[in-house]
Order: sequence, then C-alpha cells, then structure tokens
Amino acid sequence: MSQDGIKVMVVEDEILIGLMLAKNLRSSGYIVGEVATTGEEAIERAGLEQPEVIMMDVTLAGDINGIEAARQIKAEHGIPIIIFSGYSDKSFYEQVQQVEPVAVLSKMGPFSDITAAIEKAVGL
Repeated sequence: MSQDGIKVMVVEDEILIGLMLAKNLRSSGYIVGEVATTGEEAIERAGLEQPEVIMMDVTLAGDINGIEAARQIKAEHGIPIIIFSGYSDKSFYEQVQQVEPVAVLSKMGPFSDITAAIEKAVGL
C-alpha cells in the first residue's frame, strides 16, 4: 500500500500553518479536505468524512481543545490521532498521552516525521 489515497484530516486553528500542512500532504499524494479550525468542527467532520488519520493541534479555537476533541473522536470512531503541536513541556505530554496518539510531533519538525507517523497510523 502506498501513501497515495490515504485520507488525512488536518485540525489546526492557525490557518496558514494548516493550509501549508494540507498543501504539503496533498503534494505527497494524501487526500486532504478543508482544514478544521475548532474541536467541535473536527468531531463533527470526523464522523462525516471518516479520515484514516487525523493531524490534531492541541490549542484550537472554540470551546473544545484538541486533546478533548481527540478523546471524543477516538471513543466514537476509533480514528488514529497524530498530535501536532508547538508545546513540549512535561505536563503537555502527560495530557496528550491520555488520548494514546500514534505520535506527538513538533510543528517545527521535519515533514518526514509527519509522513512516517501517518504510515505508522495506517499500518504501512
């Protein structure tokens, strides 16, 4: 199985970062819809779109943060989550581990980390 055709949802409230990530993913052969900017939107669209993996920022616009959105999506749909964040302190990692993400990646990390995490999430 190749990465072509793998459906990825991007959840990021910093729209330029989200658009850049979505563009890079599309250029690499992934299927990416519109960028979700709130936890509420992510939860709703995950059920409708059924992506194979979700790239989730932690700090989102709206009332539901990325950790809570990830928790609800995993509970309802079992979709693998990759946390994509600028945070790196110990309490952040403790909170994030509660949702058992496939990976926790830095927004400043290399794109190859993202593609490797997606491949791990879908079993490549």
